[in-house]
Amino acid sequence: MEKMATKKYDESSVTKLRGIEPVQRLPGMYTRTTDPTHIVQEAIDNAADEAFGGHATSIAVTVHRDGSVSVSDNGRGIPVGMHPEEKVPTVQLVFTELHAGAKFSKTEADAAYKFSGGLHGVGVSVTNALATRLEVEVRREGGVHRIVFADGIVVEKLKRISAIAKNDTGTLLRIWPNKKYFDIGKVNLTEIERIVRSKAVLLPGVVVTLNVESVREGQETISRTWSYPEGMKGYLKDLLGDIEPVAPIFDGEKYVQEANGFAVGEGAGWAFALVEEGKGFGESYANLIPTPAGGTHEAGLREGIFEAIKAFAEHHNMMPRGVKLQSDDVWSRTIYFLSAKVLEPQFHGQTKEKLSNRDALKLVSNMVRDPFELWLNRHVDYGRKIAELAIRQAVERSRSVTKIERKKSSSVVMLPEKLTDCESTSLSDNELFLVEGDSAGGSAKQARDKRFQAIYKMRGKALNSWEVKRDLLFSNAEIHDIAVAIGVDPHGENDHPDLSGLRYGKIASMTDADVDGAHIAVLLLTLFYKHFPKLIAAGNIYIACPPLFKMDVPAHGKRPGKKVYAIDEVELRSLRERAIEDGVKPDSIQVQRFKGLGEMNPEQLWETTLCPDTRRLLQVRIEDKDKTFELFNMLMSKKESERRCAWMELNGDQVEADV
Repeated sequence: MEKMATKKYDESSVTKLRGIEPVQRLPGMYTRTTDPTHIVQEAIDNAADEAFGGHATSIAVTVHRDGSVSVSDNGRGIPVGMHPEEKVPTVQLVFTELHAGAKFSKTEADAAYKFSGGLHGVGVSVTNALATRLEVEVRREGGVHRIVFADGIVVEKLKRISAIAKNDTGTLLRIWPNKKYFDIGKVNLTEIERIVRSKAVLLPGVVVTLNVESVREGQETISRTWSYPEGMKGYLKDLLGDIEPVAPIFDGEKYVQEANGFAVGEGAGWAFALVEEGKGFGESYANLIPTPAGGTHEAGLREGIFEAIKAFAEHHNMMPRGVKLQSDDVWSRTIYFLSAKVLEPQFHGQTKEKLSNRDALKLVSNMVRDPFELWLNRHVDYGRKIAELAIRQAVERSRSVTKIERKKSSSVVMLPEKLTDCESTSLSDNELFLVEGDSAGGSAKQARDKRFQAIYKMRGKALNSWEVKRDLLFSNAEIHDIAVAIGVDPHGENDHPDLSGLRYGKIASMTDADVDGAHIAVLLLTLFYKHFPKLIAAGNIYIACPPLFKMDVPAHGKRPGKKVYAIDEVELRSLRERAIEDGVKPDSIQVQRFKGLGEMNPEQLWETTLCPDTRRLLQVRIEDKDKTFELFNMLMSKKESERRCAWMELNGDQVEADV
């Protein structure tokens, strides 16, 4: 057999993308490519950050008839002087370099933006990269300064074009999105209106205006200005529309006054109401950034509301015997508006649709629970109506579960001893975690939520089932028990298996975060890919991502100490560098490397790997069938040892040794 041809690999093979080239090469990594709304939102968010910090009183957005969008504010204006290190105008640096911005430093002394939505420093540089033209006018230091970019490159150098009063400051951007990067070349007007209107709610006292020019010249521009004297409460009334809540809207805000596990200034503002009809819904924001996919701050609001109602119901002896309230009994009837304020927001991806700060859950829950519980006990009649609504939801849920249990009671299948099952029989809620080893299995059993999370404890590594014939699979006891536990028999891609017996909506491998754990995860993936392909196609298979490191950051300044977790050495380096930039002494940072899941205590395992609100759970999807099959075959087939060896020689430099 001929040796596999390999490409030349030397120093010249390594290429570095500079400036904003990465954005133009892979725009989907940095923004939503359905339409350019998000790149305009980046500019609006910057203006909002100025107002959030108390430096601007007005924001105006104009959608022009040619498809371009202008965003202006009367904030401080982007600095126009020469950057001391990069030796280019600072405003130019902001728009042409990734990770350049004023939002990284959060120390008391020099933070330009103590609380902001920016974290990665790639916001408006992405806007510039994906625009055919971007004009910037800065009013600052007694002059109007102008710089123009085309396709991300400076075409008109920074120039002072006129003199103005020293107290006249602000920034104006006009953006022409590049249609080649988007499915639809124009911004979504409905979404832009929602974004702009929400800033009026989140920024009391700030005048927010949206202008939309008519497509035809000569027709009037439609202009709307929003103001909410009642703040979030007034906005929630708009969200409710004709829906009548069971009790008046509860609104409030609470922020940390003294460091007590959270930083001074962190907290939340909220408005919510419970309704008899329809399903719950709402909007959430983190440092003014809309988070349509929710996140840990929403989870904190849900927990705070639930705990307050539960405590009220128990205090007034309202709970029927045998009925247990769950958070969804309350949340499914809640219409809400939430604005959280977090010192160092962490989002899932650059589009920032979901907040992932683990501390945000406890922060928002603590802020909301006590004031709401106090309100319920001061308004007992309304409190009873709210609690009765939640109890009715719990009773209906219990009845539906009972019906399912009766239907399944006739089954004669004996579940394996290594399976610690969950209480719920709801397929959409139930989760099964495949864990290797007694120690890890024991920790997982203590850490899980037994209502909906089941643990299957494997003994040793799973069998490489790539070349095992289907009729011989059950000769392996481990594979037999896994199939019985999930309720589906092995099958092929072209088969039509009976999936009605599936017992879990999510089936996840949960292995150690080291090389051995990765090997076990690959063996399990091989099993599901080869012999349970319909479960992957249906989106039932997942990979849990426990952390490899825990980093203890000591208290510094007015900041409390905290524990953060890293999934690998790359993330650990990033977190450590961020802490040092924040003023923490390098020698005071302590790092612990977990040898395995069994070394984590149940609370740590729950918070990092099992809690739906704070964990990282990756769904397994197949994007290219041919490439996926080729890769699995090369890695797992006994007949492909030579190709595997050549592949390892070619890619060996990418391996991170774990010894």
